[in-house]
Amino acid sequence: MDIFLWGPIVRIIQALFSAAPTIVVGWLVAAIFERILGRSNTLKLFGGHTWKQIPYAWLLGMLLPVCSLGVIPIMYQMRKSGISGGTILAFGLTAPLFNPISVLYGLTLSDPFTLFVFCLGSLSIVTVIGIAWDRLFPNSHSTPEELPPTPYGLQRIGAVALSMCQQAIGPSTKYMLWALVGVGILSLVLPAGILQHSAGDKDLFAPLTMTAVASLAYITPMTAIVQVASMFQHGNSIGASFTLLVMGTGLNLGLVIWSLREFGRRKTWSWLVLLILIVLSISYGINGPLHPKGVQAADHTHAFDGYCNPFAWGTENSYSTGLRLIREALSVDALFASLCGGVMMLVGLGFAKFDPQGRMMQYLITKKIVETKSKDIVLPNSVVASVSLIGLVVLSIVGCYVYYPKTREVRRELAALQADLNSAVAGKEWDNATFLIPQQKDWAHKLVVGRYIRGEEWNRYQTMRKKVFLSKLEMLMHACEEKDIEESLAWNQEARIAYRRFIESLGPQTE
Repeated sequence: MDIFLWGPIVRIIQALFSAAPTIVVGWLVAAIFERILGRSNTLKLFGGHTWKQIPYAWLLGMLLPVCSLGVIPIMYQMRKSGISGGTILAFGLTAPLFNPISVLYGLTLSDPFTLFVFCLGSLSIVTVIGIAWDRLFPNSHSTPEELPPTPYGLQRIGAVALSMCQQAIGPSTKYMLWALVGVGILSLVLPAGILQHSAGDKDLFAPLTMTAVASLAYITPMTAIVQVASMFQHGNSIGASFTLLVMGTGLNLGLVIWSLREFGRRKTWSWLVLLILIVLSISYGINGPLHPKGVQAADHTHAFDGYCNPFAWGTENSYSTGLRLIREALSVDALFASLCGGVMMLVGLGFAKFDPQGRMMQYLITKKIVETKSKDIVLPNSVVASVSLIGLVVLSIVGCYVYYPKTREVRRELAALQADLNSAVAGKEWDNATFLIPQQKDWAHKLVVGRYIRGEEWNRYQTMRKKVFLSKLEMLMHACEEKDIEESLAWNQEARIAYRRFIESLGPQTE
């Protein structure tokens, strides 16, 4: 019974924690659109009803740090602002696909040319589908109901904060919950490990299988880029990896249900069928030409285990294992965002209960006649909104420097992880070892990006040493998964030597 109940619950909680930071960002952007930018200025921001709307949609989508859940409240406000359906869906697919942090990380994982092709292919799909939608359904936009302007000062800040709380309990949250239900359904119908042989380079059905899986899965941009690169490195199906990136990152069950509610069945299914056909056409087209040369295809992959049930039949201590998986997903930023989101929902529920007429919001948006001081500078709402959106972009760039720390910090983390891994392998702590190895890989990739964005040297010798170190960790991972103590100890020794040489290639540590 634990497999069918506790397993989906674990996967849903993991997805919720992963999405929490970008959900809060989505509420903030939606509140800015509603209470600062207003309906007409939001429409202008996306190019109005001109040819500029699709390019503006994917440009803004690439810059804003949101995922396929956090984008739903933004799409909801775009719809209320009279933006065309094609533009909304183009934005909804583009925004979760790429952000500066995930793209930089991806460059350290796979061939840059392949990543460029994936980016170009994704943007081409979004553009073609958006244009096709607007041509087939030219009157898909709604008639916006203009909102009264929000006064400047503390009232404007209060109105945005209250709007975020209202977004947290608004209709868009219902579609986020549907997306999480899709994650639970997927883990319910897919037994543990069933997808380990579903992305082979010779498997003609790999893109089709990935289409079915990715349509219900929730994948963050960072997770998607890591999985795509892992499939590339292991010689898996390139077409399946492209399908995973587009369908898994940009689509979810909640977004489909939202489209059905807003645009109807005929338009939604037409869009969805066209999306699948184009994605599959590109997937099968690039499957052969982009397959990495000289890479021995792996006979299985663990990249998709996160979409299956976390517990195999007969698993013991599933409750404690599930709690461990949840704790692993609860990072510092996820915990902070979850607390903020929870407070917003409580405040929103409080106002919905005790102020159903919205008197507080009416008070905040009511223009008051006050005498301003001669030195006061009153910024128009459009300027404040623009600065806020630009601030989110700048925050995303600053986040790159936070997510990819300096070399000396990465070296300290790698040293601590290496010591813990040695202890785990020696003590036959297999779960702990398989948890530590991906962290080491992650920090090794972060080191490359951190040095690159700070203008530090990174040469071919260092690249080779990193590659050797990661290959040894990969073999150690397989040995630990099979719980083979002799193989684990042998490969751990190889990994220790490779780690030492990798660190030495970085040069002396400076403080």
